[in-house]
Amino acid sequence: MALKVEIVTPEQRVLTVEADEVRLPGVEGGFGVRPGHTPLIAALAAGELTLVQGGNAQRYAVGEGFAEVSEDHVRVLVEEAVRAEELDPARAASELAEKQKELQSMKPEDTAYAAQRAQVARAAARAQVAGRR
Repeated sequence: MALKVEIVTPEQRVLTVEADEVRLPGVEGGFGVRPGHTPLIAALAAGELTLVQGGNAQRYAVGEGFAEVSEDHVRVLVEEAVRAEELDPARAASELAEKQKELQSMKPEDTAYAAQRAQVARAAARAQVAGRR
């Protein structure tokens, strides 16, 4: 028996596949889901999502969001999802440095501070996944 995994962003349905396992970046730590998993809803942090199909792993950099697990169906709703092969390590590292610099120029009480922190977290996820290609 396999899991049906859906990855959806605000812009598009990124993926719908069957997988043996999905590993997710939970806000309280990473976790894996296999067929027969207990139903749950979990908050996700920006990080690496891994799909395992027949012993092969596909990696994605994902933004923050939520995952819903029920009846061997995993719905992943995230701000962004980019497959590792689509990422350029040098560009990802450069974008991360740029976003960090922008954040350092801000104060925590600035209205855009939280949004900028989220951009840094997503850029860090892309850099991490791109660096492991």
